[in-house]
Amino acid sequence: MSAIDLPSPRVAQPQLVALRLIGTASVAVGVFLSGFVIAEPAPYELWLAFLIGTWFILGLKISRSVAPLLALFLTFNVGGMLSITQMHDLAAGNHLGGPIYIAVSTFLALSSIFYAAIIEDSERRLKLIFNTWVVAALITASLGILGYFHAVPGFDIFTLYDRAKGAFQDPNVFGPYLAAPSLYLVHGLLIGDLKKAPIKAACLLVLAFGIFLSFSRAAWALFAFSSVMLIFCMLLKHRSNKFRLRILVMSLTAIILMVVLLVIALQFPQVSDLFSTRLQLVQEYDGGHLGRFERHSLGFSLSMERPFGIGPLVFGQMFEEDEHNTWLKTLTTYGWLGFFCWVSMICWTIYIGFRNLLRERPWQPYLMIAWIVILGHVGIGNVIDTDHWRHLYMLIGIVWGCGALEQKYQRDLSRREAAR
Repeated sequence: MSAIDLPSPRVAQPQLVALRLIGTASVAVGVFLSGFVIAEPAPYELWLAFLIGTWFILGLKISRSVAPLLALFLTFNVGGMLSITQMHDLAAGNHLGGPIYIAVSTFLALSSIFYAAIIEDSERRLKLIFNTWVVAALITASLGILGYFHAVPGFDIFTLYDRAKGAFQDPNVFGPYLAAPSLYLVHGLLIGDLKKAPIKAACLLVLAFGIFLSFSRAAWALFAFSSVMLIFCMLLKHRSNKFRLRILVMSLTAIILMVVLLVIALQFPQVSDLFSTRLQLVQEYDGGHLGRFERHSLGFSLSMERPFGIGPLVFGQMFEEDEHNTWLKTLTTYGWLGFFCWVSMICWTIYIGFRNLLRERPWQPYLMIAWIVILGHVGIGNVIDTDHWRHLYMLIGIVWGCGALEQKYQRDLSRREAAR
């Protein structure tokens, strides 16, 4: 529990309520800002750095349930600091980007711990986080769509290489950012109030169209995989014929709407030309000389000879392109130590989510959505770097926070049974 939640004789009850409301609202602001990262440092970093410091000063605790995540992330970044020592030109000041890169990694790790701690502190913040995420996703997706079609003068800044990128630096981050809020809307359509279904469906179409216009194959695969996995998990949990019929009807409706939307979009030559190009499984920059796959092979061979890594951002200078593989990225940037910690953290996160996936709890839907999207990110991490994606760290924090809630629930249940 945090000092914000503990009554104090020196703090009047109205002041305590106001303090809680301010603290919760500040978290919503942070989640909202995660959708707007055009330049670094972004407002998200500045606000969350202030927020993390303030909450822990006020007494937010890191429980035994969250402590392993903190230990893994800190050790992971120790590997990054050791990797910096392998950079030959650091002393000459030519590689100041390396220390900054590890500093950002450390901050993102702390942000994951922060989300896990505040969720363990109050499960009600989960709904606020996801609702705010949907609002931010709708705005940034709308910016990308309007910019792609040149609907508003000056909105070209929300595109890159004729691809929608919203308020992000890269379409390959913009697309995956929309996956979790899209899944949240899908979940609401499947089990929520039918009166609100049209609004949720319209919001889902905006996000899906934004994902499509990002022309990120990773985002397309993530969205498709996550949607299928969500329906599969919900069929395991809800086995009534009525619910299965509802899923069947809504799934068919969603597919029809998506197909209609795709057909309409393909009527624009700029969309159809880029779509046919991006639809190819292997692009020239994937399989060509020093393409993505050849760099992967060379990078893994190099990493086997460099246990401390080669230093942050050095791989891109050696091969003119970044690793585009999260596992290779951890080896080159954080060394063997960092690679071991990252793999351990991912496996532990997946285990926590899987263990609690179908338990009937108030936080179960949020855990399920976060876990599924993390699984998808693990998959696309084979062809793209995800280690500095802010929303991924938020998702990891959500799963660990829900795992901590489950452990607290089990302890309370054991105490009640012992009392009987």
